Amino acid sequence: MPDKQLAAVILAAGKGTRMKSRTAKVLHPLAGLPMAAYPTRLARDLGCDPRVMVVGHQAAEVESALKGEGLEFALQNEQLGTGHALLCAAPSLEGFCGDLLLLCGDVPLLRRETLENLLRYHRSEQAAVTVLTAEMADPHGYGRIVRDGEEVLRIVEEKDASRKEKCIREINTGIYLFAAPFVFEALQGLGRDNAQNEYYLTDVLAAARSRGEKVRALGVDDPMEIMGINDRVQLACAAGYLRQRINRGHMLSGVTLIDPATTYIDAEVDIAPDTTVYPNVHLRGQTRIGSDCIIEPGVVVTDCEIGDQVHIKSSTVMTEAQVGRACTLGPMAHLRPGTSLAGQNKLGNFVETKKAVLAEKAQASHLTYIGDAEVGRNVNIGCGTITCNYDGVNKHRTIIEDDVFVGSDTQFVAPVRIGRGALIGAGSTITRDVPADALSLARSEQKIIEGWAARKRRKK
Repeated sequence: MPDKQLAAVILAAGKGTRMKSRTAKVLHPLAGLPMAAYPTRLARDLGCDPRVMVVGHQAAEVESALKGEGLEFALQNEQLGTGHALLCAAPSLEGFCGDLLLLCGDVPLLRRETLENLLRYHRSEQAAVTVLTAEMADPHGYGRIVRDGEEVLRIVEEKDASRKEKCIREINTGIYLFAAPFVFEALQGLGRDNAQNEYYLTDVLAAARSRGEKVRALGVDDPMEIMGINDRVQLACAAGYLRQRINRGHMLSGVTLIDPATTYIDAEVDIAPDTTVYPNVHLRGQTRIGSDCIIEPGVVVTDCEIGDQVHIKSSTVMTEAQVGRACTLGPMAHLRPGTSLAGQNKLGNFVETKKAVLAEKAQASHLTYIGDAEVGRNVNIGCGTITCNYDGVNKHRTIIEDDVFVGSDTQFVAPVRIGRGALIGAGSTITRDVPADALSLARSEQKIIEGWAARKRRKK
């Protein structure tokens, strides 16, 4: 439910030069989602309303990537510090009176429980500002928290810190709760008299203290949660941490992961209990997997719907496919977009499908291509069969009705329809429709020339 007294601003305007990338930093993928999607969805789950994202570098691309997240966007044309960035969101929050949560688009590992604790503490203390902090063994580069008991006196940036202040290990994470509209009133009076010539958001603390308001800080239990991503080394580190969190959640929900350290599951994947996932499996996008499935090593599944009791054998690759109950796939099968298996189907090694709809118990055991096709119940497709669906300009459909038997090494030159119960002889090239219950043969007559091979050997 929306919390009408809680709004959120997500800062996502920076370029991220250390990523050395043409892509904006906050759009780099992390477990199947853009980095900035994590704080965005966290704000949604907390009930923040409205949710405003401050964009700058590649603003149009960032807005496009996150257009379905229920955000308002505010543009920061010139990057003049975090204080200036938050001020850019002020028009979107005009008239808002309540608590304002400030998140960073490059801090994706925060947990909901951490921010719920921060919000409870902020409200119980009736603070104007509450800072989320962390204890760091090496605090170099971070702003230090200068305290007097519970009261936060100031936050001093690394470049402005004295030698004594640099010894402080409690650091500013960049995550805040502010009282609004107070924070925007304070921001209006900010200056840039500091080492970086920027509007420091931390100067809001001094404004609060000058008005007799409370300034508080709450530490996070796990410093990894507040990890900011500035380069690809940190991106990989964050991905590993997030993968551990995702895999742990699946295991606690009843999924067996043989080796979690080498299992790669995106954030939006759903797996039902009693499914077993072997090492080196990649489950991507919005994949849904039923119960009692077996997924062998090397399988890659992207945006697929998989029913119960499906066995996916080693090195099978699947994209945007629907697989019904009790199917067996692979090893080394390739299901391309538009594949739909009704259930109890078998696609064996080196079988490729694309825009292929197979009714129950239809099967192709090996070395087959089925594209732009409808295949009926109980159809058996022999080894080496292909649908010739492309004439160089257009794609055409092959329709194979129920109970058809297709011999090995058959070519269906689409468009073509095979009637129910028909039998296609091995080695046939089928260019015309075949009636129901017919036998169709299309191959040259076999010739035998007695003694030919022996005569050739004598000549040599």
